[in-house]
Amino acid sequence: MTQPSDTSAATEQTSSGSEQPQAPPPAAPQPPPHASSPKGRRLLWFLVIPVVLACSALVTARARRASNQSVAETTKTLAMQNVTVVHATLGSPVTDLTVPGTVQAFSESPVYARIGGYLRAWNADIGARVRKGQLLAVIDAPEIDQELSRARAMLNQAQANLQLASVTAARYRDLIKSNSVSQQEVDNNNQNLNAQTANVQAASAEVRRLEQMQGFEKVYAPFDGVITARKTEVGDLINAGNSGVGAELFRISNIATMRVYVNVPEVYSGPMATGVKATMEVASLAGRQFTGPVARTSHAIGMTSRTMLTEVDVPNPKGELSPGAYAQVHFHLLLKTVPLVLPGNTILFQGQGPQVSVVNSQNRVELRKVTLGRDFGNTIEILSGITQPDAVIANPPDYLVDGMPVAVQAAQSGGK
Repeated sequence: MTQPSDTSAATEQTSSGSEQPQAPPPAAPQPPPHASSPKGRRLLWFLVIPVVLACSALVTARARRASNQSVAETTKTLAMQNVTVVHATLGSPVTDLTVPGTVQAFSESPVYARIGGYLRAWNADIGARVRKGQLLAVIDAPEIDQELSRARAMLNQAQANLQLASVTAARYRDLIKSNSVSQQEVDNNNQNLNAQTANVQAASAEVRRLEQMQGFEKVYAPFDGVITARKTEVGDLINAGNSGVGAELFRISNIATMRVYVNVPEVYSGPMATGVKATMEVASLAGRQFTGPVARTSHAIGMTSRTMLTEVDVPNPKGELSPGAYAQVHFHLLLKTVPLVLPGNTILFQGQGPQVSVVNSQNRVELRKVTLGRDFGNTIEILSGITQPDAVIANPPDYLVDGMPVAVQAAQSGGK
């Protein structure tokens, strides 16, 4: 840029007639030092364009991979079952168990006749309180009377024969001393004496047997109690034993103490032990409660009912409780294992029994079989099958299976 200015100045000086010498012509312009030739520029483009294309392809591939991953994760998330989980809460270590029971007399027995005959009289009707050994009825059995008379006559005959055999044997023992009789005759009379003695003993036993049979003509109460049934009338034909029509004469029950039988569910069989206190209510005595201890248990679980038979003895000194009454029996039990409590909508009732769906650490479903306790309506006791930290699915659908992935939405308390 300075050179054209110098040239203009020199021209001006020449045109003004200055006598200064003429300046040399300017040098030809030189290209900039950094300018490239067309060949270099083309080489540069050949190097830059592939790099740009490679970078563009790399960016595109990464963007596509990120998009595919995002779509896959979104698809996987959408494919998962959205569930809400709850956690079980601890229940009460003490439980009140109420089960139905049947009231029975402490002792109950049908009264039968030991001999056959006709009923002459009865002395106790239904509702009568009797003592042990009290006369209940009298039976006419003439056959037994006649047999007894004959047996006594046979006894008298045997005793007479025994007396004669005794005198004869003694006489022969004296005669043998003077050799008036043979030893064989003495032995025969001694053996006859022994035979007659045995005959007397047999006749005496027969008389005692028939006397006992005659004693059965009178029917006595086997224990203290109340007559709950009378199934005979005067003149009825009485059959001996406990078979046939008209066999049972009376039914007597000891109601001073009542036996109450209940079937306790298997899950409560552990704390149910002898001495546990129970209270009882009956429909016929509204507002009244009777108490008594557990007297005994069967120590066995029924194969069909899965319950344990338990007996509670309830004192009944006033006779207010009646055999056969229906009762509601309440137990206050101290549980050996504290149960857990879950909402009722967490239980799946399927062919394998009650189950709950638990979400494991991999967010997959685990179906676990549980043992149920008391049902409180909105909540239910779980006696076994889960632990308190387990995440239990609330209101699970029926199509959940083991290993199924799920998406947990929120957590709640099991008691709410």
